[in-house]
Amino acid sequence: MAPAIHFRSVVALVDGYPVLAGVDLDVAPREIVALNGANGAGKTSLLRACAGLLAVSAGRAEVLGTDLYGDVRALRRRIGLLGHSAGLYDDLTVEDNLRFAIRAGAGRPDRVGAALDRLGLSGRLRTVAVSRLSAGQRRRAAIAVIVARDPELWLLDEPHAGLDAEHRDRLDGIIADAVGRGATVVFASHEAERSRALATRTVTVAGGAVVDGVLPARPGPPTSEAGDGAVAPAATPGAPFPEPSARHAAHVA
Repeated sequence: MAPAIHFRSVVALVDGYPVLAGVDLDVAPREIVALNGANGAGKTSLLRACAGLLAVSAGRAEVLGTDLYGDVRALRRRIGLLGHSAGLYDDLTVEDNLRFAIRAGAGRPDRVGAALDRLGLSGRLRTVAVSRLSAGQRRRAAIAVIVARDPELWLLDEPHAGLDAEHRDRLDGIIADAVGRGATVVFASHEAERSRALATRTVTVAGGAVVDGVLPARPGPPTSEAGDGAVAPAATPGAPFPEPSARHAAHVA
């Protein structure tokens, strides 16, 4: 089976600076891969490159069988990226944000209710404007967007940040359930203990390169024991990703 992610000697530049400096990485379908590394190591840049948001300037880069040097618009519909910002529309309600993301990108409208329930956003909170949410509630709403979209590849940047203990555990169950249905997950985290418990493999990033854990030790991961019949997990704002202004020019880090 072809890798979900296949990078060889991948370089990506931002303002002429190599934020990725020769990355080698294979991720097998249905793996849960944790990216480990210090701030500035290149973890966020690697996730953005995998999502087609950071242009690759050298090397071989394929995600879900798509060459990142080509047109990646269709690929983005198959990916959920959870970034540091919620990526939500402040003037829309939580539920309307989910429905808008599904209409604009990919997903089934009938998953919205289950996604809201899974993240504790049903009831009154579903009709509250995002501008009135706390930071933790915004994070849960951003995750719910991806849960509703149910992408093939989840790219999560510090997904547990801003969540309380209950919802951190819920998110772990959501991720395990998604992988049990066939998704692949790559997430960056500074929480070593939680990462070890959740991930099937840890990859170390330093200086814009993968320095440990390039190849999977074994094919796919564990099945979920948390399955409660809910929807798949989420990662960055689930609406379709914005078009890069130039495929082979510098982009935002």
